[in-house]
Amino acid sequence: MNRQSQAAVLFLLGAALLHAGTTDLYLRYVKAGLRPLLLASGAILIVTALATAWYEHRRTKTTKTAHVHPEPRVSWLLILPLLALILVAPPALGSYSATRTGTALQEPLAYPSLPATDPLPLSVVDYAGRAVYDHGHTLTGREVRLTGFVALDHDGTPYLVRMALNCCAADAQPVKVGLTGDIPPVLQPDIWLTVTGTYTPRTTHDPVNNGPIPFIGVTTAVPTPTPRDPYDESWNN
Repeated sequence: MNRQSQAAVLFLLGAALLHAGTTDLYLRYVKAGLRPLLLASGAILIVTALATAWYEHRRTKTTKTAHVHPEPRVSWLLILPLLALILVAPPALGSYSATRTGTALQEPLAYPSLPATDPLPLSVVDYAGRAVYDHGHTLTGREVRLTGFVALDHDGTPYLVRMALNCCAADAQPVKVGLTGDIPPVLQPDIWLTVTGTYTPRTTHDPVNNGPIPFIGVTTAVPTPTPRDPYDESWNN
């Protein structure tokens, strides 16, 4: 691939990064906090591409080449992944990954005071951490509200799940909360639910890695649209 082709590929890659960073597409790949770095990387690639094209244009004006060998056209296939990045938004990781990966629940460093809101909106990660490691002390007597997607264990046990991120979708791991109580009779994997319920001391162990999975006693479960950011970043904030 000659320099003009390299410049074109760099330009397209930078444009793809800027496109992802200026829309919600980037949330399918990296955590929200990395957006400025993504935009900066796209801008740098575009500037590099323009500088490369300008340098090559000047060089070809002052250099006479006796023999020109055509570049292999197969090198242009490098553009296909870029087009896929621009045109196709990959789905967020869902129940297939969650049921094949053990829970990534970690013990929180602290348990901040909770507001008096009723019902209390919590992330799946926050609820699970308080239920398991704080034994529900800050949850007892409170009505809480969680949002996540449904995954079904091999024995049919329904879990409410969010995939937790360290950096990007490649390192996403599930945190699971079991559902008990007044749950819908038929649940489909990957459907998103907003669940209202109360703390229950019931727990189980993940069949994949033997990690702890708490339960919530469900009083209502309502289907909800997929959130703008389907991943949960609260576990390492």
